[in-house]
Amino acid sequence: MSLMIGVVVAIATFVPLAEARAFFVFGDSLVDNGNNNYLATTARADNPPYGIDYPTRRPTGRFSNGLNIPDYISRQLGSEPTLPYLSPELTGQRLLVGANFASAGIGILNDTGIQFINIIRMYRQLDYFEQYQSRVTALIGAQRARQLVNGALILITVGGNDFVNNYYLVPFSARSRQFSLPDYVRYVISEYKKLLTRLYDLGARRVLVTGTGPMGCVPAELALRSSNGQCSAELQRAASLYNPQLTEMLGQLNNQYGADIFIAANTRQMANDFVSNPGAYGFVTSKIACCGQGPYNGIGLCTPASNLCPNRDLYAFWDPFHPSQKANGLIVRQFMTGDTTYMNPMNLSTILALDSRT
Repeated sequence: MSLMIGVVVAIATFVPLAEARAFFVFGDSLVDNGNNNYLATTARADNPPYGIDYPTRRPTGRFSNGLNIPDYISRQLGSEPTLPYLSPELTGQRLLVGANFASAGIGILNDTGIQFINIIRMYRQLDYFEQYQSRVTALIGAQRARQLVNGALILITVGGNDFVNNYYLVPFSARSRQFSLPDYVRYVISEYKKLLTRLYDLGARRVLVTGTGPMGCVPAELALRSSNGQCSAELQRAASLYNPQLTEMLGQLNNQYGADIFIAANTRQMANDFVSNPGAYGFVTSKIACCGQGPYNGIGLCTPASNLCPNRDLYAFWDPFHPSQKANGLIVRQFMTGDTTYMNPMNLSTILALDSRT
């Protein structure tokens, strides 16, 4: 940890402009900062004990006991946390910090998460990004707005729900009847490429793209599919097919654009480190969620009536699907300093140093 802090401090002193950099977030519940609070949907985290370890000790809409991945990245940028795009507080100068467009339950495909009804699907998140740019242009002018967007850091975390809440949602799902798993993965990747192309067309020039985590190992899947505490082989197979193809596709886009626009963040390996060896990271378990009920606390939602662990820092998973605040911090530490096993072609510290020179 001390090494990581040393690197970050060195970068921070070297990069005064990093503080002024805008940050935009797209994706699903792993990175939603509260947009779904403003929507009529069951995919919400606006009740206790969510937020129990957040500075305000109140639920914010983050699917975490405290900070999520975007919060830790904002800290590395020297910025305040991004506000949800639907927040009425996102006006005036606060627009210049960036915005979070993420919405719990969504996937790459428009039919993912249909059970959650009213959520902000990816195409709509990108529509909102376009709308955001119009609002900022009215505030600071077209040229400065374009510079703000081109110079921004962007995080996009999406894809897991296309398996958990679509292909594998129910036995013989529509998509599983339509596609074999390898064909489905290729289809999802091809659709994702279209979204990333549109993101580039909207001005994105530095984009962190996370893969899926070890989907078969989350407490919800252990409760549903595991008889002996072993990860679901089928969901792990999906992750092992999807993630390398995602990295390959990002490389193709970078070649097409002639620049390292898209950075592949191997969140499967990052999470797998503490899932497979929780004790090495100070966790007592990576199988049982802190908040939940049933086997592995993996059934249903985290609610005021759920089992709740007294020390969240001892649990790799906060609820049946989402990492704890401490685990999110470990993931972002690898974003900052991880080698090419974790961050391809470079980590976030390198990006901040390089971009400070341009």
